[in-house]
Amino acid sequence: MVAKGIVAQISGTTLWRGLGQDALRPWRHRSWIFPRDPLFAAKAGPVLDLYHRQWRGKPLGKRDFVISADEKTSIQARRRKHPTLPPASGRPIYVEHEYARVGAWAYLAAWDVHRAKLFGRCERKTSSAAFDRLVAQVMEQKPYRSARRIFWIVDNASIHRGLPASDRLRARWPNLILVHTPVHASWLNQIEIYFSIVQRKLLTPSDFVSLDELKTALLQFQMRYQQSAKPFDWTYTRRDLNRLLLKLRRYDTSLAA
Repeated sequence: MVAKGIVAQISGTTLWRGLGQDALRPWRHRSWIFPRDPLFAAKAGPVLDLYHRQWRGKPLGKRDFVISADEKTSIQARRRKHPTLPPASGRPIYVEHEYARVGAWAYLAAWDVHRAKLFGRCERKTSSAAFDRLVAQVMEQKPYRSARRIFWIVDNASIHRGLPASDRLRARWPNLILVHTPVHASWLNQIEIYFSIVQRKLLTPSDFVSLDELKTALLQFQMRYQQSAKPFDWTYTRRDLNRLLLKLRRYDTSLAA
């Protein structure tokens, strides 16, 4: 600006203030992932329909339920080397930078999309057996154990991927229907919204002296959240998805029509 004669001189503060008001801010970025599955719409559509209480063109009945489930893996308990200082007037919480790792939990959770009911458990690691324990935690309760159909929306993790997982679960719970999101489409799974809330409100910063304290905090937060939980205001539909995919096809002809 000085070299071009726009100003005679300028301070760094004034420069940043001007840049902050500019329409283009190249130092900011936002990550996203381009759909790679040519059948993305065919796989995502049923998930979006279920959120709007539809399945294969027909409305869900009173004895049909939709569950969104996933795992938040490797939640570390970090014991800070000096005690955390609580907030004071005009001062944030002070958290010691250095810490010791004292273990990690996998937090498995399930969310009843339309009834806003939350279920969760801590496991030392993710596995098919751990996921089956979460499923049992839900399916053995009313109204699910006597439901007509219970749709479980999950991603493509190995513990609940494909037909083998569907067959394994339906052998024990014949009214369970496993519905998979497309690959790299975690934004379609509503339980991820809850996980983001847990991350912001409980796990940042991580300051737990033991695994037991972390487990207690996760389950107590779950209970507190359930007390005021409401269904997420999900407005995204197949029409919105088709509009997005049509826009993206201009840049990637590999996406199927």
